[in-house]
Amino acid sequence: MSMTCIKLCGIKRAADIEKVNDLKPEYIGFVFWEKSKRNVSIEEAKELKGRLSDGIKAVGVFVDCEPEFAAGLANKKIIDVIQLHGSEDEAYIRKLRTMTDAEIIKAFQFCEDPVKNDQIVNAVNESSTDFVLLDAGKGCGNTFDWTITERINKKFFLAGGLDPENVKGAIDKTKPYAVDVSSGIETDGVKDPAKMERFVNNVRRIL
Repeated sequence: MSMTCIKLCGIKRAADIEKVNDLKPEYIGFVFWEKSKRNVSIEEAKELKGRLSDGIKAVGVFVDCEPEFAAGLANKKIIDVIQLHGSEDEAYIRKLRTMTDAEIIKAFQFCEDPVKNDQIVNAVNESSTDFVLLDAGKGCGNTFDWTITERINKKFFLAGGLDPENVKGAIDKTKPYAVDVSSGIETDGVKDPAKMERFVNNVRRIL
């Protein structure tokens, strides 16, 4: 079994970057969405990216922003990958492709409605992005029905409700390309170094 990649999302502080550099996940996430408590400014992200070890990719998380904004951050190397977490459609993605060579992740949120989930599965499999991210909602900390992943034919990041305790079971059940965590490695809304370390170690113990 190939190694599952790790994305530690919602990085905001220099102390977070220090721990990231120690743990060496494949990806971290900077959130560029003003409604999020994990939102960072361009200057904050630029400074944090400057502290980030080579080999760790910074993902910019965007919600229905102008494509020029996301592409600009990628072209300035403030981020390496663009993650779209809003209602962006294929026309938006095509436009974004003309502006940057950065890889693109599109997030899809599942719900409790089986009919709607069927529609989402079709949209996931038809997506032209490099990766998809499967979630249960914007940072709500909940899981979704992981059996849905059996119907996904693209490389996917698994998100939503993951934490150090359940990530091994999640990987065993879904075989994702990567796991994505934010609130599950926090204490009182701040990244917790011990939880970050436990999460990464628990993923890497899986053979």
